[in-house]
Amino acid sequence: MAKLTPYIFSEDAKAQAEFYTQALGGEILSVQTHGDIPGTKEELKDKVMHLSLVAGGIPIFMSDSIFQTLERGNGIHLSLSFESDAEAHEAFDRMAEGGKVIDPLKTQFWGALFGVLEDKFGVLWQVTTEVQV
Repeated sequence: MAKLTPYIFSEDAKAQAEFYTQALGGEILSVQTHGDIPGTKEELKDKVMHLSLVAGGIPIFMSDSIFQTLERGNGIHLSLSFESDAEAHEAFDRMAEGGKVIDPLKTQFWGALFGVLEDKFGVLWQVTTEVQV
């Protein structure tokens, strides 16, 4: 059985990880920098090679993008599902800080809350709740 873990490349992985752990609750579990690799150029030593965090109970990996320029795209959304409306609203509002609301969080025709936002780092998120029966 496979397990999916989002891997986000960032211009500043440490700052982005801190934002996610504050917005969704959680912690940064480990950070390895390029300085851990013998012979790394001085200007790359503080760049994040691999960062592991848990935010909102979800494991996420991150890295500073040093080998290619980041281009924001719309091909992938990360979807967060919450058990309660209050949790969904709190997470949506915090994640939207400094970003852009694309579709406000509201009750949809299928009976659940759903909204879409782009966070201040350019990552697209869907926030939803479970359908109440």
